[in-house]
Amino acid sequence: MTDTSRPRRAMVLAAGLGTRMRPLTETMPKPLVKVGGRALLDHMLDRLADQGVEEAIVNVHYLADQIKAHTANRKKPKVTISDESGQILGTGGGVVKALPLLGNAPFFHVNSDSIWIEGPKPNLERMAGSFDPARMDVLLLMAATATSIGYDGLGDYAMLTDGSLQRRKERLVAPFVYAGVAVLSPKLFADAPQGEFSLTKLFDRAEEAGRLHGLRMEGTWMHVGTPDAIAEAERAVLLSSA
Repeated sequence: MTDTSRPRRAMVLAAGLGTRMRPLTETMPKPLVKVGGRALLDHMLDRLADQGVEEAIVNVHYLADQIKAHTANRKKPKVTISDESGQILGTGGGVVKALPLLGNAPFFHVNSDSIWIEGPKPNLERMAGSFDPARMDVLLLMAATATSIGYDGLGDYAMLTDGSLQRRKERLVAPFVYAGVAVLSPKLFADAPQGEFSLTKLFDRAEEAGRLHGLRMEGTWMHVGTPDAIAEAERAVLLSSA
């Protein structure tokens, strides 16, 4: 992408129930849980602002009013709420609902709780520069499972030399985990289902068409999925800035 075509809008997923983060999420939504004295949501919005994103579409469902109040005065990026309070739509249905707000250009799609320590160049900048709409509908930021903090899963994808991704087969191990950051083309949502569905359904369709690609994260991804993982993430951030 050229500088003029880099994403100016982002979809920020903030509608989840955060069940694994209980008891913290019994009284607050997970995006407002703090790491290093700052809400997870603000960590992500700050990074988007640094890359010139002008508007963030934030979807809400669980304890929605808290997120609305928290973001009400945000200017960079401007926050527009996509309210899913009345219906659970899933990661795919939430984007479909927000498409009229996202426009016709490729956009960032990020989990509000994705957090990482940067490498030499900001990963969102690398993502924007690597997205090629002629070859791909999806570009996922992929973290190496071996070096990620707080992650003990089996991984999500293998990555070929041209950057294309292959989903992990059942009972096998994959070297990369999706870090919750993507650039998506609106074309991905042509003929998308209505109502609740998972975005992985469309990722699989893009994979079959050879239009699902990945970019290896520079730096260290942190999976902040439980209360215990917060302290581990904070230690890693302190060590990286020492």
